Amino acid sequence: MKSFIEKLEERCRKVNSLLCVGIDPQPADLSQPTPEALRAYSLKLLESCAPFAAAFKPNSAFFEAFGASGWNVLKEIVSQIPKDIPVILDAKRGDIASSAKAYARAAFEWLGVDALTVNPYLGEDALRPFIERAERGVFILCKTSNPSAKTLQEVLVRDVSGREEMLFERVARLAQEINQLNNVGLVAGATYPESIERLRGIVPDLWLLVPGIGAQGGDLAAVLKAGLRDDGLGVIINVSRSIAHSLNPAQAAEQYQRQINLHREELAVAGTLEKQRQPFPLSLRHLADGLLESGCVRFGQFTLKSGLISPIYLDLRRLISHPTLLTEVAAAYLPILRRLKFDRLAAIPYAALPIAAAISLQGGYAWLYPRREVKEYGTKAEIEGEYQSGEQVVLIDDLATTGRSKFEGIQKLSQAGLVVKDVVVLIDRQSGAAEALAEKGYQLHSVFTLSELLDYWEASAKIDPQTCQEVRLFLQRTASK
Repeated sequence: MKSFIEKLEERCRKVNSLLCVGIDPQPADLSQPTPEALRAYSLKLLESCAPFAAAFKPNSAFFEAFGASGWNVLKEIVSQIPKDIPVILDAKRGDIASSAKAYARAAFEWLGVDALTVNPYLGEDALRPFIERAERGVFILCKTSNPSAKTLQEVLVRDVSGREEMLFERVARLAQEINQLNNVGLVAGATYPESIERLRGIVPDLWLLVPGIGAQGGDLAAVLKAGLRDDGLGVIINVSRSIAHSLNPAQAAEQYQRQINLHREELAVAGTLEKQRQPFPLSLRHLADGLLESGCVRFGQFTLKSGLISPIYLDLRRLISHPTLLTEVAAAYLPILRRLKFDRLAAIPYAALPIAAAISLQGGYAWLYPRREVKEYGTKAEIEGEYQSGEQVVLIDDLATTGRSKFEGIQKLSQAGLVVKDVVVLIDRQSGAAEALAEKGYQLHSVFTLSELLDYWEASAKIDPQTCQEVRLFLQRTASK
């Protein structure tokens, strides 16, 4: 069964739309204050806008105001929405334990919606009951568009490493952590595009539901520039009153669809040019800067294990002393891993162990690792962690140089009956590992290549051109040997 996000993305691609049509039947919109008028209004809006909508978002408050009859109308409206169009219930639920589970049953089982908006104020306990099934999802209130939102959402809090961040940013990190079934998104108001840009840096792959376009005056171009992912998806624009109050809702919906797509096309062209200048997106630029600032990448004169004198030294073992940076590193692996098929992660000791642990906590992946030395006591295990013979694992490491350590790890895993097809690293030093692995039928995936990092650091004046040139020459010499 498709996850909620898979269903949403499939619909977006099918109709080439990022438009979410809000169904908010306020009293002034109805011909008379009756359930019949409520039904007629909602069905007309649904029928008019369905060809152009990536999703519909009925607001439960305007139906609940009619009591039991209004709730029944809402159920009927949901049942009339074509099955391939996701339905997001705007209910902003926020309770815990049996109360939250009851809200989830009401939304998913009785109404039959695909997702709903939830309030994270009570913490993770208030979110878990809504995301237990992959095909049902949530959009967590994160940075809302109302004027007083900053009263709480911009309060500074400290993370585990002591770094200060705003509360809405902490909510975003929580969403990333619990998105284990690909069914979690965030609500981010269009009136704060700068906050959307900050969110995209924290959650590079999560979907953002963005209200505030139209009547609330949000800047559509700014929102899409700040929030779109590299694939042109990741943002769903909610429009309610500007469509519903128009003389021709179908025409208004089509115009919004076209306007959104026009901006997407312009940004795609601009993004191509930007990629020629910057080899990776904003979120990874912040990570690249952190690798320098933490000393995980250093420049100077270093004697390598081989005896060669290198002008660059990469030491990702230092990540254990920088928990916030380690969290960012783990998040950078997730978009790659979500494209792959596997049962578990397998980390190569020792630098990859904390990285795999951080990935596991964020992505919900089970992991294991082959020991360098077989235990001579107890279980005498060669592989630490639970697994079944025949399972497929993705090999995780920090760096790729020649591929030698990867083959050693693959051999131990294969001897235990595990299957390896993919290797994922943070940095590919471009010293032959990708080619060596490919020759044996394995595919190397990397967050960065070393040349991409050098290009970025030089373009952003983080390191001087002479140092970059020395490193490039060194890499060329070692690659040719």
